[in-house]
Amino acid sequence: MVSLGDVKRSAATLFAQGQHLAALRLYDAIVAAAPLDYDARIRVADAALALGDARAANIYRATAWYCLRAGHPLAALVCARVLEAHGADSSDLIAALVVTYGSESDRLGKAATRIALPPDSEPVSVPDVRLPAPPDAVTLALARAEHCTDTIEFPEALHPIPLLSAMSEAAFRRVLGTLVLRRLPADSFVVREGEAGTSFFFVATGDLRVFATDGLGRQTELARLGENAVFGEMALLSAQPRTASVATVTEVDLLEVGRQSLAALADELGPVAEALHGFTRERLLGNLMATSALFKPFNRLQQRDLLRRFTSHDVAAGTVIIHEGEAGRGLFVVLSGELDVSRQSALDTVPLGGLRIGDVFGEISILRKAPTTATVVAPKAATVLFLAREYVDRIVGAVPEIKSYLEALAEDREIDNQLLLGEDDTPSDERILI
Repeated sequence: MVSLGDVKRSAATLFAQGQHLAALRLYDAIVAAAPLDYDARIRVADAALALGDARAANIYRATAWYCLRAGHPLAALVCARVLEAHGADSSDLIAALVVTYGSESDRLGKAATRIALPPDSEPVSVPDVRLPAPPDAVTLALARAEHCTDTIEFPEALHPIPLLSAMSEAAFRRVLGTLVLRRLPADSFVVREGEAGTSFFFVATGDLRVFATDGLGRQTELARLGENAVFGEMALLSAQPRTASVATVTEVDLLEVGRQSLAALADELGPVAEALHGFTRERLLGNLMATSALFKPFNRLQQRDLLRRFTSHDVAAGTVIIHEGEAGRGLFVVLSGELDVSRQSALDTVPLGGLRIGDVFGEISILRKAPTTATVVAPKAATVLFLAREYVDRIVGAVPEIKSYLEALAEDREIDNQLLLGEDDTPSDERILI
C-alpha cells in the first residue's frame, strides 16, 4: 500500500497529462479507502466530466450536499460553480449555503466542528493503472463517489465562513453570485510579489505557501494556507503592490473576490472593510515575526508577548511620524505602506530614501541618546508599530542579540546616508540619524 498523499499526487499528474481514466481509478482508490475525502470525490467527478460522462453531475451534487453538512461550505460552492458552468441548476445548493452559513443561521456556534479530511498518511491500495481497466470500473467508481457518505452522521454546530458569515444574508447571497472559481494545479503561482492587487481569495480546497523573495532571489516562507484561509486582501485594500507571492503546493480550488464583488457590497462596505483589515493585521504581524531580525532571538510565545508591548497606529497620508530634532520616543516598525525619510538642510529638504514593510526605525536616537536628525513622513496611508523607549532600553539591556542587531542597523544606516549625501568625512554628531 502507498499513502493517500502520494496517490493523490500521482492522480493529479495523470489527470494533467490527459490520462483521465487512469486518474479516475486512482482517485476512486482513495474514495474506497477514505470515503470522507471529499476532495478525492470532486476529482472523481472532474475525471468523469473529462471523459464525457454525464453522471459526473450527480457526484458534484452529492459531494456538495455532504460538504454543506460536514462543515466544508467553500468546497460545496466549488461543486455548485462547476455545475453552473456546465448548464446545471445549483440554486438549491446556493440557497442551502446561505441559510446554513449566513449570519442568521442557528447552526453556527462556538462548539462547532467539521468532519476532517483523512490524513495524507492514510494507506491506500491502488490498482495497476498500466493494465486495462475492468469493464465496470467507471460505473463502480462513480457510484461509490456519489453514495459513499449516504449514512454519515453530521455535526450539530458548524464553523462560520470567514468574513462571509458575518454579512447579512442578502449581502452574502450577492457576494456568492460574483465569486469566480479558479482551479489550479500544484506548483502554480496565484499572485506574485510586486504586482498590483485587484482581488483577494478564499481557499476552498488544497494547500498553498506564502513567501517573500529578497534582492538575491532567496525565498523566505511566511505561511502555509489551507481550507477557509483568506489571502490577497492587503494589496486590494491598500492599493499597494503585492507584498508576497502565493503558490500552490497541491491542486487547489480558490474562490476569487474581485472589485465587482466589493461593488456589490456598497451598502456593507464598512463592516466588510473592517473584517478584511482584521485579516490583514493578523497576517502582517505573522509575516513580521517570520522575517524581521528584531523578533528572531525569541521563541513564538516570546514574540507574541513582545508584539503585545507594541502599539499599532494607522496614519493618514502626510502624517509626520518623527520630527527632525526631537527626542527619540521609541522604536518603530513599518507594518504596512511606505514612509519617506528626509533631512532639512540650510537651503532645502534632502530626501534620504524610504522605509518599507518590516523596516525598523528610530533606533539610532535611542542608542546614542541623541535627538533625531531626520524626519519620517507617511506619503500615503500606512500602519506603524511603536515600542516606547523605556521598554526598548530594557530589551537592549537584557538581550544582547537585539542590541547587536540595532547597532548594526544604525551603522549601516549611517553609512548609507553618508554615501547618499557625499559626506564621507562628516563628524559623527552631524550624521543623518533617525
